[in-house]
Amino acid sequence: MSKKLTKRSEDYSKWYNELVVKADLAENSAVRGCMVIKPYGYAIWENMQAELDRMFKETGHVNAYFPLFVPKSLFEAEEKNAEGFAKECAVVTHYRLQNDPENEGKLRVDPEAKLEEELVVRPTSEAIIWNTFKGWVQSHRDLPLLINQWANVVRWEMRTRLFLRTAEFLWQEGHTAHTTKEEAVSESKQMQEVYATFAENFMAMPVVKGAKSESERFAGADETYTIEALMQDGKALQAGTSHFLGQNFAKAFDVKYTSKEGKQEYVWATSWGVSTRLIGGLIMTHSDDLGLVLPPKLAPIQVAIVPIYKGEEQLAAISEKVNVFTKELKAKGISVKFDDRDTYRPGAKFAEYELKGVPVRIAIGNRDLENNTVEVARRDTLEKQTVSQDEVVDFVAALLEEIQENLFKKALSYRDEHTTEVTTFDEFKEALETKGGFVLAHWDGTIETEDKIKELTKATIRCIPNDAKEESGSCVYSGKPSSKRVLFAKAY
Repeated sequence: MSKKLTKRSEDYSKWYNELVVKADLAENSAVRGCMVIKPYGYAIWENMQAELDRMFKETGHVNAYFPLFVPKSLFEAEEKNAEGFAKECAVVTHYRLQNDPENEGKLRVDPEAKLEEELVVRPTSEAIIWNTFKGWVQSHRDLPLLINQWANVVRWEMRTRLFLRTAEFLWQEGHTAHTTKEEAVSESKQMQEVYATFAENFMAMPVVKGAKSESERFAGADETYTIEALMQDGKALQAGTSHFLGQNFAKAFDVKYTSKEGKQEYVWATSWGVSTRLIGGLIMTHSDDLGLVLPPKLAPIQVAIVPIYKGEEQLAAISEKVNVFTKELKAKGISVKFDDRDTYRPGAKFAEYELKGVPVRIAIGNRDLENNTVEVARRDTLEKQTVSQDEVVDFVAALLEEIQENLFKKALSYRDEHTTEVTTFDEFKEALETKGGFVLAHWDGTIETEDKIKELTKATIRCIPNDAKEESGSCVYSGKPSSKRVLFAKAY
C-alpha cells in the first residue's frame, strides 16, 4: 500500500481516514461501525489512560467496574436519559443459538431462549451504577462516593469514522455522589479543569472551557460543562464533558443518605467522561501532509534511532555507541527505539517514523562515529541538526520539551486566528463559510433561535465560555437582548 497521503487541502476527510490506517493506528473491523485499534494506536490510548488515571486518583477517585448489560427496566428509570439514548441502543433479546434444521451448518436464534427481560448494551452506565449505589449509600459517612471506570460502550451510530464516531468505543466514565448541591457542582467543574489540563499539557491541544446550552446538555443532566477544541479544518471537537446531574438519578433509583441531623436526603450526582475520540483530536490538531505529528508526552516512541551502515562490523560499532546514550535517555524516562532491522533501508525507516509522528529521529553512521556526532531531526518542524554524541542526551531531553511547547503554541495560534467576533447574521455566515473556526456571537438564550441558526448554517452552540464577558448586545439572529457572547462552530 502506498504510504503517500492525500493532501489536507484537497480532501481533509480522506486525509484523516488514510492517515489513521497508514500510520497503523486502527482499521475497520468485520462488525459494522466498529474498529480494531492496532498496537501503535492502542499505545497512544494507554499513554492517555495512564496520565488521566493518575490525575483522577490525585483528586481522590478510585476505579471500579460495572456490567456491560443493563436491564431495560433500569435503563428506563431516568426518563430523560433513556429517551436521550434510546435511538442509539443495541438490545439483547435472546441468550442462545441453535442449529437451523433447514440450513445445515447454519445457526439461528433459539426462539425458546428469549430473555425474560431485554438487556440494553450500555451506551453509558448511569442506570446500572446508580442502581448499585443504592446499596452502597446509607449514611453521610458513606459520602462522597468518587468512582471511575475504564470501559467500552456501544452507541449504534449510522455514520461512523475511526476514533471520532464508532458504534463501540473505549472511554472512562466517572460517577460521583455527594451530600450537597454545592459539592457536586464543584466536582463537575473540577473534572472539567482536569480534562482541560490534560488536553493542554499532554495533548498540546488548546481548549475553551464552558457550559453547554440546554438543548446540548447530556440527557438527564441539570448542567453540562465541556472542553471544546478546534481542528485544522475549522471544525470544533467536543473533547470532554462533565455533568452536574442534580438529584435526577438519585430520585430515579431512590439513593438516599441519613444526614448528620438524622434526616433522609437524596444525594447529589455527577458524571464525566472522555473517550478514544481524543486520539482523533490529537491527529487533527497537529498532523500534516506527511503523517502524524505527536506531542512527546503521549508519543509511544519519543526517539527513534536509525543506524546507517555497511556490513556487520559497522553495525556492531554503531550499536555499541548507541547503547551508551540509549541507556541514558531511558534513565531520563524517554522512550527510545533503536531500529537495526536489516530488512529496510534507512530512507524507508525515516519515512515510517515521519508517518508515525515520532517526535525525534536520530541518524548515526560510520562518519558520525569518526566525528563523535549524530544527526537529530525533529518531526514538528522537520529541521535537522548535527549534535555531539557527548551532548545528545541533554539536547534531546530539552528538544522534546521544546517540541511539546511548540505544538501547543502553534495550535493556539491557529485557534486565535480562527476565532471571530461578529455582530450581524451576515457576518456570522461569512465567517463560517470563508474562515471557519469558532464564531463568538450574541444569542438570545432561546432554543428556537439556536435551532434556526443550526438549520441555516449547520453551526451549533459549542459552549457558553466560562470567561465570557458580561456585555449588553443583540442576538445575532433575532436581534433580541443578550448579555454575553457564546461560542458557535460547525462540529464533528
